[in-house]
Amino acid sequence: MSSSAVDPPYVDRFLATAEAVAQERPEVDLDMAREVFLEAATLLHNGLVLDGLDDHDAEAVVAGLCADLVAADPGAAIRARSQAALELPGALHEPAAVSAAYLIAVATFQL
Repeated sequence: MSSSAVDPPYVDRFLATAEAVAQERPEVDLDMAREVFLEAATLLHNGLVLDGLDDHDAEAVVAGLCADLVAADPGAAIRARSQAALELPGALHEPAAVSAAYLIAVATFQL
């Protein structure tokens, strides 16, 4: 499902999340979930949220967002993940940049 000839980066990850959520939660309409997650991928791309991150860190942010956007309180979940990136960076290459990307995503998604 796409609204343009060129999909934003990581759209496949977001659409896979939409499909997984619709399978896990019968009350979720698959088409609506796809639309919401396509919009999320588009906002990330158009908002340049992932610019400046290397591929590894961008993948980590996308994975985190896919997990957190289905939380009961997505904004709180993403803000907590932003803080965790600083406190427990694990394999992140640039924890501060990853943390900032999460906070920019919260603002971009108006959460």
